[in-house]
Amino acid sequence: MVLDLFAGPGGWSHALTVLGVRDIGLEWDEWACKTRASAGQLTIRTNVAMYPVGPFLGKTTGLIASPPCQAWSMAGKRLGLLDQPLVHQAVADLAIGRDTREQLLTACQDERSLLAAEPMRYLYALHQYGQPEWIAMEEVPDVLPLWRQYTAILRSWGFSVWTGILNAADFGVPQTRRRAILLASRTRTAEPPPPTHAKVAEPESLFGPGRARWVSMAEALGWGATDRPVPTVCAGGVGGGPEPFPSGSRKTLSDARDRGTWKPQSALIMEPRGKGAGWSAQHGGQEIRPTDEPVPTYTGEAQRWSWSLRSNNQANATVRRSDEPAGTLFFGHRANECVWIAEAASSTAGGEQPAPESIRISAQEAGRLQTFPADYPWAGNKGQVFGQIGNAVPPRLAAHLLAPHLGKTLRPNDFTLAA
Repeated sequence: MVLDLFAGPGGWSHALTVLGVRDIGLEWDEWACKTRASAGQLTIRTNVAMYPVGPFLGKTTGLIASPPCQAWSMAGKRLGLLDQPLVHQAVADLAIGRDTREQLLTACQDERSLLAAEPMRYLYALHQYGQPEWIAMEEVPDVLPLWRQYTAILRSWGFSVWTGILNAADFGVPQTRRRAILLASRTRTAEPPPPTHAKVAEPESLFGPGRARWVSMAEALGWGATDRPVPTVCAGGVGGGPEPFPSGSRKTLSDARDRGTWKPQSALIMEPRGKGAGWSAQHGGQEIRPTDEPVPTYTGEAQRWSWSLRSNNQANATVRRSDEPAGTLFFGHRANECVWIAEAASSTAGGEQPAPESIRISAQEAGRLQTFPADYPWAGNKGQVFGQIGNAVPPRLAAHLLAPHLGKTLRPNDFTLAA
């Protein structure tokens, strides 16, 4: 079997499914387990740190581990960095069969930090049976020193090991997500997969087939030249003005988009209408007339907007245009909301117009930017789903990492991003 520790909603598992292999995942989060069940993935709902290794001894050909990253991630408090010496100690002890986790845990600033040592508990027990045949592990870049400690131990056990930082965008993921990767094998030379994409497209040469340009968000989401998220535009000038839609209609439009029944329009048409110089907004042929208060007169040709994705609400947030890959998607805190923001792309007659309001990324969009299928069966409310997506391994990256171990060839059409 292939054992997947901290299996989450199925990033590794979906990649294995595409490659024609199944795994069994250990996962604690209730909603991630429900997502996995809906996706047809085998799961044991359990605390990885408490589950016995016995049931897997003599049966495990591959081990996958993506320990929770919240203690180490730049999106959190990063207390894992303070706990790092304790985690290194736990790994060293577990590698010789000593279990000091309970004592070390009492000294940790974040109890999740020590979960990064859990794979070694499984690896030590499995090693006594000459298993697993191969290993794949993933974490945020700050965990690389810990992976190097694993590397030294695994090499002493006869594994070939490679560890380093990979950018998911180099493997066709529409996101510049950098992760610390560890690959190990008893039967082949461990090495990173060859990248298939680059920031700038590379032509075929004597040295190889060349690489395609990084996949953009627009390409992954199937947006055309004029498609965009729900255009919730504020009427009025720079100083504000009346709401462009009646009370509650913004939520109605956003909900319609989330349900898949909203079709983005190429323009928001604003025009004069009789006495009082009010306005009408047309959406899908429907006219909305909320008030008679005076507002500026716009036409559909006066301003065009381009859309960018802002990774969070903080001052140093990554902002990427829709024709680029996204920055790293992470969720789980109010400050980490990803939103679409509009910028003027062109202007003709009519002067400048106020920019449309920012729009929170939908769960389906976020999932597709992680290379999950558009119809992936996410379980839970929006917050629970966003948390699962942000913590998941992009399946397309996972497939590139796993294919060589499984003797499989990943074909270009195995991951179709756009619906």
